Amino acid sequence: MVVVEDFFLSGLNKAGNTSNPVGSKVTPVNVNQIPGLNTLGVSAVRIDYAPYGLNPPHTHPRATEILVVIEGTLYVGFVTSNPADATQKNKLFTKTLHPGDVFVFPEGLIHFQFN
Repeated sequence: MVVVEDFFLSGLNKAGNTSNPVGSKVTPVNVNQIPGLNTLGVSAVRIDYAPYGLNPPHTHPRATEILVVIEGTLYVGFVTSNPADATQKNKLFTKTLHPGDVFVFPEGLIHFQFN
């Protein structure tokens, strides 16, 4: 039976432990935490960074990522691959973000974030 708790998660306001080799902590919010997301194709994360922390290069083969900076600054980027315009192949796009900034990482492209 479906209950209201299937659509709710508490605690995303709590910072994650960044005492690890990469200096970041990804706290996921997906169907494993909120069963009501099942089949909706939606997820979210909170990422906390230590000074000089990194979310190492990675991809999301089936999803575009939207990042919002809440506090501090973050250096972000992605690399194109196999674009329609051959002159853009393997081009690095980077930006330094500040609180309130939003950045989009297109589906399937290698991307990273560095504090």
